[in-house]
Amino acid sequence: MLQTLAAQLSPRILNAPARLDAAARQVEEYFAGRRRAFDLPLDFRLSRGFRRIVLGHLPGIGYGHTASYAVVAAAAGRPRAVRAVGTACATNPLPVVVPCHRVIRADGRLGGYAGGPAAKQALLTLELVSA
Repeated sequence: MLQTLAAQLSPRILNAPARLDAAARQVEEYFAGRRRAFDLPLDFRLSRGFRRIVLGHLPGIGYGHTASYAVVAAAAGRPRAVRAVGTACATNPLPVVVPCHRVIRADGRLGGYAGGPAAKQALLTLELVSA
């Protein structure tokens, strides 16, 4: 997996792993309930077009809050592209940091998540407890 990422993005992933220390620290703080937003330089080269636009809107969904796929589609400029928002979330290369777990169905049900519904519920519960 790392070899594939190194080929797609940069060999620095393999040659300078300490560059990930800040990200690891921030993720640890998030899971400990001490961080509500990430302050990291993000590389979105693995997402393009509308998917990239959707990912840009996800950090705007506040910690402990949710937004429906329809709301995100409208914010991304394509109100009828609800399924495409789902696809963007499902292919998010930076989950947790780019909080696709905060996107739910309009009826309040969770909807999909690459890590599975239990992981999505756990992340939302973590945020509600820590908020």
